[in-house]
Amino acid sequence: MTPAIPAQAHAQTNTLVAKLWNYCNVLRDNGLSTIEYVEQLSYLLFLKMADEIASDPFTEEEAKTVVPAEYDWKNLASKKGLELEAHYRDTLTALAKNPGTTLGTIFAKSQNRITEPALLEKLVVDLIGKEDWTIQGTDLKGDAYEGLLAKGAEDTKTGAGQYFTPRALIDAMVDVMQPRPEDTITDPACGTGGFLISAHSYIRKHHMQNLSRDQRLALGSGKIWGNELVTGTARLAAMNMLLHGIGDADGPSLITEGDALAEQPGRHASLVLANPPFGKKSAITVIGTDGKAEKEDISYERGDFRATTTNKQLNFLQHIMSLMEMNGRAAVVLPDNVLFEGGAGEKVRRRLLEDFDLHTILRLPTGIFYAGGVKANVLFFEKKPPRSGGAHNTSKLWVYDFRTAKHFTLKQHPLRRADLEDFVQAYLPGQSISERVETERFKSFDYDELIARDKVNLDITWMKDPALDDADSLLPPEVIAQEIVEDLQAALSEFAAIAEALGGEVAADTDAIQPTGTD
Repeated sequence: MTPAIPAQAHAQTNTLVAKLWNYCNVLRDNGLSTIEYVEQLSYLLFLKMADEIASDPFTEEEAKTVVPAEYDWKNLASKKGLELEAHYRDTLTALAKNPGTTLGTIFAKSQNRITEPALLEKLVVDLIGKEDWTIQGTDLKGDAYEGLLAKGAEDTKTGAGQYFTPRALIDAMVDVMQPRPEDTITDPACGTGGFLISAHSYIRKHHMQNLSRDQRLALGSGKIWGNELVTGTARLAAMNMLLHGIGDADGPSLITEGDALAEQPGRHASLVLANPPFGKKSAITVIGTDGKAEKEDISYERGDFRATTTNKQLNFLQHIMSLMEMNGRAAVVLPDNVLFEGGAGEKVRRRLLEDFDLHTILRLPTGIFYAGGVKANVLFFEKKPPRSGGAHNTSKLWVYDFRTAKHFTLKQHPLRRADLEDFVQAYLPGQSISERVETERFKSFDYDELIARDKVNLDITWMKDPALDDADSLLPPEVIAQEIVEDLQAALSEFAAIAEALGGEVAADTDAIQPTGTD
């Protein structure tokens, strides 16, 4: 492989994203949101890819019949105008009736949102039809699709950003966890599948040349799987994984849909990577006898949970503890309240220190998530067998402060993978934790120190932002404005949670504050 090829592929990816995005602009003028456009794109991409696979002379015969002939790409592309629109609707309805398969996940509850037949025809003929989606390599097409998802995350009105974790953070987390071919890897709140795809890519990059054919096939046939609550997002994840070469169009779906917290896991994993959804409470909407919609808080009564709570992140953390197999490891993005909240939070943290080895916390900066007002951390921990005499499994916790004096925005100064390189090097992936060295940003704390803190508060800080004292270190106005917005959003979210807990109604949308002239 020549050095020029990666740059060429990157340029091709950018060109394809730009082409896909231009069509999105046309459809947005027709009333579609970005995510609705990506959904329609997913349906058509699947049909075109299935046709390309079926037309390949090297494809085994049983793999050629993923889509029934009357609903395949050739049949769809042969029609025009109103006939095309009607046939497209019939195709979506028919293909949704395949539960449990990748096909069924992608077409579940599918609807035609393109109300203008001429626009649908343009999409079929000019965009999807003119590309070969399976022959130019999974990285090009997969990265192009993921690039479109990233652009969709910027659509703040639809809330799509809550399903999108910055790729730079995902890759850094995967780099320190070092997924192995023998790992079983899952994400119980997988969004559009970013963690699963990055883990698969890591294994391909570092281990593929040493794997047998059966081991390579196993990577895409069930050793990597995810769960997503929202049907539309599960669809995007399944398509994203398929475009990255994970799973089969006619095989079992690697993405399940539903409430991951509803029951104890039936399957365990050696590696869990996750960024559970933001928002403090788990709730469902119920219609009262007066016809009014009300939110009802959910707490999960599970025998494997140490604490019963309506706090969604604490429940996800407990679920991930149960999801891990013995000696399994996890890297999970969680908001600050998980580190300091009393009551159920304290119980969960005590269990984390006693039954698991919570060895590292990465304090994240603000301004890196599309959901505003988020102050979060990455918790890295391992599940260990009980020690004799009831001894605790955590001996030392290392905290890396990547928040103090770090200032990012989504557009002007976005987070890059290089920004996290110092953390990755300090983590010493693959090496003994005993070899770590303290730095200004990286400090260690013994178990006795941690357990003695009020309510076992793990929200530990020691650094001070020099910009607070030094006028010469003042940040650009747009960064200051962005951080004020982030702080206000975080405060509003906390006040809203308190109001809900006291039984009050929260009239204001706590995510409604948007910065002006920044992101």
